[in-house]
Amino acid sequence: MIPVRASVPADNPDPVRSLAADLGQGPFALVLIFAASQADPSGILHRAGSLFPQAEISGCTTAGELCEDGYAEGRIVAVAFPAAAFAVETVLIDPLDEVDSRVVVAQLQTARQNLHRRAEDFPHELGILMVDGVSGHEESLIASLAGGLGPVPVIGGSAGDGRRFKQTQIFARGAAHDRAAVLCLLRARAPLQTFSLDSTRPSRTQMVVTAADPQSRAVLRINDEPAALEYARLLSVPVESLGSVVFATRPVLVRAGGRHHVRSIRGVGPDNALIFFGAVAEGMVLTLSEESSIAAHLDTALAQMRAEREPGMMLAFDCIFRRIDAESRQLVSEVSRILREHRVAGFSTYGEQFGSMHVNQTFTGVAFYDLDDGR
Repeated sequence: MIPVRASVPADNPDPVRSLAADLGQGPFALVLIFAASQADPSGILHRAGSLFPQAEISGCTTAGELCEDGYAEGRIVAVAFPAAAFAVETVLIDPLDEVDSRVVVAQLQTARQNLHRRAEDFPHELGILMVDGVSGHEESLIASLAGGLGPVPVIGGSAGDGRRFKQTQIFARGAAHDRAAVLCLLRARAPLQTFSLDSTRPSRTQMVVTAADPQSRAVLRINDEPAALEYARLLSVPVESLGSVVFATRPVLVRAGGRHHVRSIRGVGPDNALIFFGAVAEGMVLTLSEESSIAAHLDTALAQMRAEREPGMMLAFDCIFRRIDAESRQLVSEVSRILREHRVAGFSTYGEQFGSMHVNQTFTGVAFYDLDDGR
């Protein structure tokens, strides 16, 4: 038994009732709700509490949705985990600005112990983490969580706000929270597999961060020149052209754990600083990426996963810059076809969580398998 998914337009007069009808009777241990920024979180959560009385309700606002149509906007997506195959405990971290690691670790240990007592016959563990996407606290939060998670694999996403990058919300305990995070700890009866896919490749062009403000995730100078001016020069483009399309199609990479990872640029700040979605520091070496096709890479990677074993569905967290990249190359319909083919549900993020890392510009998630597939 695998999670079930459904989606409705955000302007549906009773979206949660429509979702409940499509999801089926349940009962469900957990219902994740990913809502477009124009939706009404308070109304959604109040209605969900009455229609799914036995389930934990969690989720967040999005920068776009992944549903049965592939890429979508202006929708509400629900992913429901049947109680016959999943057990869940949720941990709310609010506010993110004042996280006490000792308290968080104690909460996690208690939650895991409760899960083990309630669902010791469910052998597979998973953590799904959703974080305020404009808080700037993903790295510090993940570090605080590490001590209480042990071997539990964690995937997740930073909540979105369309493409405004102003305010995001986390759903937990029947309410929408600002500057918060929620971790859903699950035990599952059937196997699951986490993954994180990144289509970028490093070029030979490198640069050094010579001045930075880590607290605001701002790179002030690169190669001892104003950061935006030097980035534009290395790309051979006018600085006036710097924006989401350039940031999405030619991101910079950092090397960690033996491989390169994207460090996405959020925008140009005062004095030609570059503001990032991830941690920055003086002395950091950045590498320009080569141009690549996210559609071809995604198709190949998911086909390889399917060749090993056919997932029943996938829950995915897909960086908004991947969608912008696809739009700029007229690949949205092709990526949507791939998402439909592999039964993907999820949302477009302001960053992704994978294990002990906060990453950018990835397709990160988990594949769920059915015990009845004969393997």
